[in-house]
Amino acid sequence: MSAALAGARDPASLVAALIGIATAAGEAALVHYGRGAAARAKRDGSPVTDADEAAEAVILAGLARLTPEIPVVSEERIAAGDRPFGASAAPARFWLVDPLDGTREFVAGNGEFCVNVGLVVDGYPAIGVIHAPVDDVTWACDGRGSVFRTVRDGIRVPIVARVAPPAGVVVVSSRSHARGPALDAYLEDFRVAGRRILGSAIKLAMVAAGEADLYPRFGPTSEWDTCAGQAILEQAGGSVVTLTGARLAYGKPKFANPDFIARGR
Repeated sequence: MSAALAGARDPASLVAALIGIATAAGEAALVHYGRGAAARAKRDGSPVTDADEAAEAVILAGLARLTPEIPVVSEERIAAGDRPFGASAAPARFWLVDPLDGTREFVAGNGEFCVNVGLVVDGYPAIGVIHAPVDDVTWACDGRGSVFRTVRDGIRVPIVARVAPPAGVVVVSSRSHARGPALDAYLEDFRVAGRRILGSAIKLAMVAAGEADLYPRFGPTSEWDTCAGQAILEQAGGSVVTLTGARLAYGKPKFANPDFIARGR
């Protein structure tokens, strides 16, 4: 583990605190769930609700207490024009936060949304927490070999990405990019045993937990969408790479990701 991460605090206690923050953010979002939450359009056309902003406020306050020395890049702050380190290059350590990943799913009321908090160290994800508030399930990793899912009552169950079975791969896709020429062409080289369509970074968690094998993403995403999930998937034995085969990196201009392939072992 990087010395930069070791300088923050003990990873196990850090992750425990992050789970608490993400859970509290999820609870703040659920206050608005099922109440006909109305989405407003941001400048980039993507939706935002009061739940996004409430969850973000909880996370920003929690991280300010937990690691005041580490800057935070959060989706709604960026949308408001607040870049924590200005035009400078990304620092060695920074948080990436999506307070409500899957806002469209939140508005639709299908439960497929989550809270994402990831720590970038030297350009790559090191620690990640994904919390699904409706099911009260959390996936997390501490950067030192502990990768797990927590279920109700906080019970931790270790997870590991699986080797694709001989019967074929289970593919997960987002609702907004479930089909398309690039995805269809890519999957021609695979025996596909099943497909699941769902929102948010829960797809990355499913691959990490061995519940799916492949998540090809041909379409725009931002770094806060993928950082926590990539950390969890990589530490569970999987990978997230660009179409050139390079490991997906962080601190890019405008925090925009290229197309990528997430897969198990």
